[in-house]
Amino acid sequence: MKTRLLSTKGLLVLTSLFLAVYSVPVRASKECVEGVPPSNRGQDARDTTPDGVSANRPNVLFILCDDLRPDALGCYGSQHVKTPNIDALARGGVRFANAFCTTSLCSPSRASILTGLYAHRHGVRDNFTELPTALPQWPARLHAQGYATAYIGKWHMGENNDEPRPGFDWFVTHKGQGKYFDTEWNVNGRRREMPKGYYTTVVTNYALDWLKQREAGKPWALCLGHKAPHSFYFPEEKYTHVFDDVRVPYPASAFTLDDQPEWIRQRLRTWHGIYGPLFEWRKDFPDDRAEAVKDFENMVHAYWGTVLSVDDSVGRLLAFLQQSGQLQKTIVVFMGDNGLLEGEHGMVDKRTMHEPSIRIPVIACGPGLPAGKVVTHQVLTVDVAPSLLDLCGAPAVPNVQGRSWKKLVNQGDSDWRTAWFYEYNYEKQFPYTPNVRGIRTDRWKYMHYPPGDGTPDKHLPELYDLSKDPGELHNLAADPDSVSTRRQLEGKLAEMLTAAGLGDGKDNMPLDEGIKSELPDQKIR
Repeated sequence: MKTRLLSTKGLLVLTSLFLAVYSVPVRASKECVEGVPPSNRGQDARDTTPDGVSANRPNVLFILCDDLRPDALGCYGSQHVKTPNIDALARGGVRFANAFCTTSLCSPSRASILTGLYAHRHGVRDNFTELPTALPQWPARLHAQGYATAYIGKWHMGENNDEPRPGFDWFVTHKGQGKYFDTEWNVNGRRREMPKGYYTTVVTNYALDWLKQREAGKPWALCLGHKAPHSFYFPEEKYTHVFDDVRVPYPASAFTLDDQPEWIRQRLRTWHGIYGPLFEWRKDFPDDRAEAVKDFENMVHAYWGTVLSVDDSVGRLLAFLQQSGQLQKTIVVFMGDNGLLEGEHGMVDKRTMHEPSIRIPVIACGPGLPAGKVVTHQVLTVDVAPSLLDLCGAPAVPNVQGRSWKKLVNQGDSDWRTAWFYEYNYEKQFPYTPNVRGIRTDRWKYMHYPPGDGTPDKHLPELYDLSKDPGELHNLAADPDSVSTRRQLEGKLAEMLTAAGLGDGKDNMPLDEGIKSELPDQKIR
């Protein structure tokens, strides 16, 4: 692997982070109150900082990536992808080791992050549905509390709508997925423009432009939505060949499918299978030849390359906050909307409930949060909204399905969840994954595939002991010794669905029309 060299500017970014962020140690006593730096320990947390932003009304920088696997970051264990700026953020704050999305699909997950609700409650069940404007969301809630708010980047709820959404003073986005190079942007409904350059750089420029115009004394909340590392993967030129020397084989789980449901084997040669087109990194397909793994390797290299640019973006933003004296007064949350399958079980993309599809990185740093802490409890996308409102001292939104993790990360929470349920609905536009309903506990995972018409399941369910089988290689659903465990999980899942209002035939879902070989429409890929 070619070494990724840090520029002088990059080293200065890291140095400033160490000086700024690490001056706030893990809160072992009341000396460090709600993130007040050591130089201000004699100052009450309710006092205001010199520019008028209250320490219990901190700024919020929320950075959202698309399809980001945790293991594509250094702080989550990547051996190849070096992300020094994101890693420094993790060391200076809280890293959630077991964070998950409740629906592994871009638009539903983004809506859950904003509202604290599952997809069946907020109504965004696919990538084409608008987020209902009447639903409370955390940026709008902060706006009502006097925050300046902005959303800049990929919104992706309403495929062909790039107009400003309610709750934001400033809204800069584009239609659909956007492009890695030369995307057309709608700048707050005032003008459309196409700045030349790489998406990650351009969206960071827009974000910095907005930050530089903030009114002193008024707290702000900025949401930055990256395209990266979503397909189709095109890294910047400087990162195109960084991983040329790294060999990337198909995962072992791609060849242990005997006890898996048949639909997984049917998916192998489709748009979402390892022998398919691999988001156009393979031109002739399907191709199950051993040497065709080179196409898969090239795809993964490109994916990793886009992540390097995201790390650069994080460094630029944190450097500005440090230089402008705002880093200590700003909560920074960095996360992904959903996970991504990279060959596991012979699949690419997401949507399923397998671990790579549902695991997401979540890092939070700033006032009200300890430094250098790793949380192993299960946290969800629906927890983001209540957590940020809690950290900012804003009124909670009633009847959300997520929970604030502020208490959990600071002092522990004996009542924290030990189980949660997952939902995904079959899509006619992407007919490669059945309906999915499942439950994940701290140890077990059970998932099944309802046909959508009330008849018995047609697919074999899946049951895994994650404590012994984290790679989900051994499906225990048909194991006689696991019958009791399966029944317990089925019962618990039914209880959770009923509690969420989905019992007694109320869990509406489309008809599963089967796994198909056709490619999705070019306009929506």
